Amino acid sequence: MAETTIANILSIAGSDPSGGAGIQADLKTFAARGTYGMAVLTALTAQNTQGVSGVHLVPADFVATQIRDVFADVRVHAVKIGMIASADIVEAVANALATHRSTPLVLDPVMVAKGGASLLAREAVDALTRRLLPLATVLTPNLPEAAALLGEAEATDRDAMADQASRLLALGPRAVLLKGGHLPGNQSPDVLATRDRLRWFEGVRVLTRNTHGTGCSLSSAIAAELGKGRTLPDAVAAAKSYIAGAVRGSDALAVGSGHGPLHHFHAIWS
Repeated sequence: MAETTIANILSIAGSDPSGGAGIQADLKTFAARGTYGMAVLTALTAQNTQGVSGVHLVPADFVATQIRDVFADVRVHAVKIGMIASADIVEAVANALATHRSTPLVLDPVMVAKGGASLLAREAVDALTRRLLPLATVLTPNLPEAAALLGEAEATDRDAMADQASRLLALGPRAVLLKGGHLPGNQSPDVLATRDRLRWFEGVRVLTRNTHGTGCSLSSAIAAELGKGRTLPDAVAAAKSYIAGAVRGSDALAVGSGHGPLHHFHAIWS
């Protein structure tokens, strides 16, 4: 990418009408990180900061048409995949992206909403593992998602995190960023597993309810940084720093009475 060109980043994900997660969070993140955001919708949800009350899927063939039309006209510098909901949509997305393997792809396996609602049908988990994991530049599960992908108990310490990240890597992605936000204690470490090593990224837990969309925004920030040409470790470090600031600044917002959103523009708005 030429240094004077703004990177174009595509999100393939579901919509959150309350604006805190999904496509809405992705587009805010892309803009905050200095990139041009685009969006392919896979699902409409009815939700707010207190939870999800309904999901309406976009037909799989129309999801594929959206992807093909974007790539036919726009140079896409990176892709982020979020909520894909069904096995049919997984297959459609994988087929549409199969000829674009040189484009960095961040796969955030959105499986359960913050309030506990399931966002990925059970039969779609196998399709995601089989079709999308091998396309991913980096897979970014949290601890419950990693456990679901592996079919085992959730990691409760760093040793278990490192082991699960390494075994997820064996399923096909080029790298795995396993997020430790569900660990007990005041630390929130993430581990990046690549073919040659494990790298730990430390973080201090911020005591706030405003964490809605954290995973969506982190994966989108990584995609934006990869699209700008950063190496994966540098992209992860920059994205984590951005998210930490967005969480710390979230008290400036007054959105809903449940899990509020991050302040995506904390570094821009006074």
